Amino acid sequence: MLSVERHEKILEQLDKNKIVKVSELSKQLQVTEKTIRGDLELLEQRALLKRIHGGAVIADGEGRMLPIAERQSGHSEIKHAIAKEAVKLIKPNETILMDGGSTTSAIAELLGDFPITVITNDLKIAGILLKKTTVQLMVLGGTRIDNSSSLMGAQATEMLQRIRVNRLFFGTTGISTEHGLTVFNSIHADWKRQILNCADHVTLLADSTKFEKVALINFAQIDEVDEIVTDSRLPLNVMNTLEDKQVTVHLANV
Repeated sequence: MLSVERHEKILEQLDKNKIVKVSELSKQLQVTEKTIRGDLELLEQRALLKRIHGGAVIADGEGRMLPIAERQSGHSEIKHAIAKEAVKLIKPNETILMDGGSTTSAIAELLGDFPITVITNDLKIAGILLKKTTVQLMVLGGTRIDNSSSLMGAQATEMLQRIRVNRLFFGTTGISTEHGLTVFNSIHADWKRQILNCADHVTLLADSTKFEKVALINFAQIDEVDEIVTDSRLPLNVMNTLEDKQVTVHLANV
């Protein structure tokens, strides 16, 4: 098993149980306890966990990236403000691809005032759009991943290879001007790499708390994004760096 695969499994267990033990991880992943301790040390250096005697727990502080469910459910007012700003970018009769996520779901709630085609792999987004008569809806097939509402797999990938859209709306776990865009799961990383290639215009949706954070797996660099919609709490130094990289930034007032 590659080290990145071990790290992915470790963080999955930590997200689920809030604590992991070296001895148990050693047995589960079939590596030595010394290897696990080295993994935990590296993950702690990346601020993804906090080591304790015999194992590790979720990192402290507001900027922590686990638990995932807690992080995704937070900042709802900010996400709705970002969604309102993002909708302004859409033109009538465009075709847009919407990745799964709480902010893209907020965008879906706001659509319906003009004709548009939406392609998505997310069942929640599809459900929101189902009764909006001005929205032509196309759902990418696939298999549901874990408990999420997103469909992924060979069928969805095959359909992606046959489509071209005006704009992609997507999210990420961490955004670093140095390390790019990152997520925790290799399946999600592969999916996001694919959808980036389907759009004429790539729009990243992210609240300011995600900036200068690094998750586990990189799937893109900052300069692969055309524009970012975020909130007005984005630090000025990050804003300046993004502008230097010729990425347009739209700020939602919160």
